[in-house]
Amino acid sequence: MTQRSTPRPSPATALPLAEKAALTSGSGDFVSEGSEAAGLPAVRMSDGPHGLRLPRETGDGGQLDLHSAAPATCFPPAVALGSSWNPELAEEVAAAIAAEAVAHGVHVVLGPGINIKRSPLCGRNFEYFSEDPLVSSELGGAMVRGLQNAGVGASLKHYAANNQETDRMRVSADIDERPLREIYLRAFERVVRRDRPWSVMASYNGVNGVPVAQHTRLLTEILRDEWDFDGIVVSDWGAVRDRVAALRAGLDLQMPGPGGHTDREVAAAVESGALDEAVLDRTVERLALFADRATGGAGAPGTFDADASHRVAGRAADQCVVLLKNDDALLPLDPARGSLAVIGEFARTPRYQGAGSSQVTPTRLDVPLDGLRELATGAEVRFAAGYALPGGEDGPSDAELAEEAVRLAESSDTAVLFLGLPAQDESEGFDRDHLDLPAAQTELLRRVLDVNPRTVVVLSNGGVVRTAPWQDRVPALVEGWLLGQAGGGALARVLFGAVNPSGKLTETVPLRLEDSPSHLSFPGEEGRARYGEGIFVGYRGYDAQRREVAFPFGHGLSYTTFGYEDLAVREDGDGFHVTLTVTNTGTVAGREIVQLYVGGPDGSRVLRPVRELRGFASVFLEPGASAEVAVRVARHDLAYFSEREGGWKVEDGRYRFEAGASSRDIRAQVETDVAGDPSGLRLTGRNTLAEWFEHPVGGPLLMEAFAKARTDESASALADPMMLRFLAGVPLDVICEFPQSPLSPESLPALADEVEARTARQEG
Repeated sequence: MTQRSTPRPSPATALPLAEKAALTSGSGDFVSEGSEAAGLPAVRMSDGPHGLRLPRETGDGGQLDLHSAAPATCFPPAVALGSSWNPELAEEVAAAIAAEAVAHGVHVVLGPGINIKRSPLCGRNFEYFSEDPLVSSELGGAMVRGLQNAGVGASLKHYAANNQETDRMRVSADIDERPLREIYLRAFERVVRRDRPWSVMASYNGVNGVPVAQHTRLLTEILRDEWDFDGIVVSDWGAVRDRVAALRAGLDLQMPGPGGHTDREVAAAVESGALDEAVLDRTVERLALFADRATGGAGAPGTFDADASHRVAGRAADQCVVLLKNDDALLPLDPARGSLAVIGEFARTPRYQGAGSSQVTPTRLDVPLDGLRELATGAEVRFAAGYALPGGEDGPSDAELAEEAVRLAESSDTAVLFLGLPAQDESEGFDRDHLDLPAAQTELLRRVLDVNPRTVVVLSNGGVVRTAPWQDRVPALVEGWLLGQAGGGALARVLFGAVNPSGKLTETVPLRLEDSPSHLSFPGEEGRARYGEGIFVGYRGYDAQRREVAFPFGHGLSYTTFGYEDLAVREDGDGFHVTLTVTNTGTVAGREIVQLYVGGPDGSRVLRPVRELRGFASVFLEPGASAEVAVRVARHDLAYFSEREGGWKVEDGRYRFEAGASSRDIRAQVETDVAGDPSGLRLTGRNTLAEWFEHPVGGPLLMEAFAKARTDESASALADPMMLRFLAGVPLDVICEFPQSPLSPESLPALADEVEARTARQEG
């Protein structure tokens, strides 16, 4: 990043109050306020988790203008890019986005989005990577690095617990502390600590009754004080309701520009003493550092290489396709012979991105049908639409289109049926009502299968769809997600075997919507969404309830096969070094994504998932080749968040390390003993007898006290296992009130103090 040759005067001291207040809001839809007097440049921002949404010379180009963006490369959205499980690829995509941002004079790209896919119904799931925070942090962090290493700022979003679109600007996500920390904040924590984004975007929703834009605990105590965040917090567009309260809580920049009226509110609050001017000054200093970072590292606007960007988008799409099913090796298809019926309007009119603020006007668009025809060297490729897309031009009815498609399928060797969700079914701004494909499409599928059992289904969708009603009849099933502007070519390459598919699911495909762990509490009611499933989101919940699924988290097939052996775990400093040997046991070169899960320990004091993803790595192997794969697991990643002890805690016990091709395809496992962290529990009379006994210092000390003060009655009670079990859940101060208790209530404060003193001596 380019540094200033001379220090800039501090705007907190150089500017009058009104101008300082004005710096904390935007000057327009996507531009921050600058100050010539303080030498503070304005910062230009753009929507862009998977490509830039830029205003044209004609057209509004503002927040609500979603259809007049200037051309930019549309890379695979996060729903697809996550399925690559490839941080290096995500970083390359982000670097390409940064190159386009520099060319257009954009300083900050508003992304990536790393929210958890709590429910498969969320209308914005296409913008997010996974139901698992580790995958989200690894892919999201890579995008932050790719942008910022190229001198363009990232804005990590949407912080925090923004997991639905229903009532999204008002709803309170009501979450207990443990799931909040372990699931919904975990990815943000990892990216903030490791990758240092220049900005974080505060979400629309509230958390536990407090709007995030005014949430002191989230914006200041956790984000800044715990995680050492040194960037700015920018609001999601229109998220601020009380500007003064937001500044006090730690929000730095209100977007978009509100026209000046809230600037006057800030100045008036300082003048009246309602807002400490030191708070405003700290905010202005953070904004100044942000402006220096954002405008100091990028080059001058110019041009970008659209062809090179398109090639990056194509390479990315190749790795995002997930082969869900391939009975009798129906795929890959032979491009040199046979007849191929390509059916479905999505083959001719592809859906390649989601709707809403992330919508990109592509520089070009690869069409699957064209790609198949280009790669077919001798095979006959014929097309039938099969169904119409909503909003299309008037033409034949669905019944007529289906009839034509069935005749084509019947007269062809193989049918490739492109199905999916129309844009009207999923978008920013609203959630889905169900997981089903349109009825006309599933009826078409049934009829095609009746006349041609050699049928391949290719899906285009931003959120999972229910496959259970028909997947058993379909021999080959490809999840194409939304693949960006180069996705049509990638699908053709996978279908004909020019590319060996290697993508794997980063979310579970359930048999039914009702099986989803969040089903009964999504999207909430009357402005509150209770996260009643706790930590058991996605595969954690399906596994805990032993529910069958259509396709598990991490699943994805290849045109080759892989063997796992020699799994070994070695404790190494502040973590674990895990190795295993992977062998390509098939006949085609391919990439395997090795997933490392950890379970345990048995007898945990808290509810634990059966297994949790704690690392992953990929390896590309030629047929017959083997390679050692290494995964690093930090000791901290074995911890759970203890609300009682106020922090992260690794329990003592035996942990199970599992290497798998999915969360339900475990190929190797080993167990290892792990020493737990010292107890952080501060004992008082309100703690139960069991909690005292479990404490490494408090337990022996309590037994000493009992031994000194015991009576015949108390000795008899303490020797009775049934009585001890009965008393285990009773607070010690209640036990001390019993007439036969060996301890008095007055003795408890001194006993608790002695526990603190002995613990301090041990730790010292």
